[in-house]
Amino acid sequence: MALKLMKGCEAISEAAIQAGCRYFFGYPITPQNDVPEYMSRRLPEVGGCFLQAESELAAINMVYGAGGAGARAMTSSSSPGISLKQEGISTIAAAEIPAVIVNMMRGGPGLGNIQASQGDYFQAVKGGGHGDYHAVVYAPSSIQETCDMMQRAFDTADTYRTPVIILADGLIGQMMEPVELKENPNPTMPEKPWAATGYDPKGTKPRAVLNSLYIETEDLNTLIDRLHARYEVIKQKEVLVECYNTDGAEIVLCAYGTVARVCKAAVNELNEKGIKVGLVRPITLWPFPTEAVHDAVAQDSVKGVLTVEMSDGQLLEDIRLAVNGVKPVEFMGKAGSIMPTTEGIIERIMKMREA
Repeated sequence: MALKLMKGCEAISEAAIQAGCRYFFGYPITPQNDVPEYMSRRLPEVGGCFLQAESELAAINMVYGAGGAGARAMTSSSSPGISLKQEGISTIAAAEIPAVIVNMMRGGPGLGNIQASQGDYFQAVKGGGHGDYHAVVYAPSSIQETCDMMQRAFDTADTYRTPVIILADGLIGQMMEPVELKENPNPTMPEKPWAATGYDPKGTKPRAVLNSLYIETEDLNTLIDRLHARYEVIKQKEVLVECYNTDGAEIVLCAYGTVARVCKAAVNELNEKGIKVGLVRPITLWPFPTEAVHDAVAQDSVKGVLTVEMSDGQLLEDIRLAVNGVKPVEFMGKAGSIMPTTEGIIERIMKMREA
């Protein structure tokens, strides 16, 4: 398929449809409003269902219902709306239902602003809802990568029966880039014998029960043990990371999403001047690429690590855990939707080299 210039929210929506999503439930909030707008037009054209719920709480529980019936369903929102969905995401995880949730992050806390941010890292990665669970979290850095991840997100959700979060920022949703979308009008769906559909009272298909309430403590512990055994498999098989020019680097940058693009520009500019700088970009924020980060910074050539974020230092905690004290880790970033600049990153790197 030829390249097509598309706005991020619209391209992501079409990618979800090509991945087999036929049910979308959501509620308007800036800067992701183009997702429900696009879905409201396109889903009826492919035999799907768009429904604007009365609230974010209703939307995520509609995803629970559609996913529980075996359909590929998704919702999208921006930061305050995702906060309202957290109980539903926790319930979906407990009921072992596949679901895809897109978060186009905006500034916070509270209503914050409507500009891009990376302030929802903790919420997504540490489990924003209650209880012992994880969601797989993808952090794309371009519209094309986000589109490619939509297919992976639905496949991962189905494979592990788990919620999957696409954690992007408002820039990815609102900017335009050329993208190539793979046309897949009849996507192959996996068998879902566990789904609450097709019950036969004569006994050829047993009744499916999808539940998140376990009164007996041992029953709940059994569920959590099963979930965490699954999470260990995810940690082994699903980690994604980009290590860019890290071999022999003096300074290693760590960043994700659109901020990583700014960092890559700084890496390229410094490398052209003979200053060896690299970038580690986590693509899965959970499971986190701990080993790749540690290996990149443990080289003898590395003098220090600089974590760059559009937040107040949330990725920083996981970078420090991964580095585990083998090299000094510094932080550069601001909250309130202030994007780091290439010039500012280069200036900070030069100061680290001189120290």
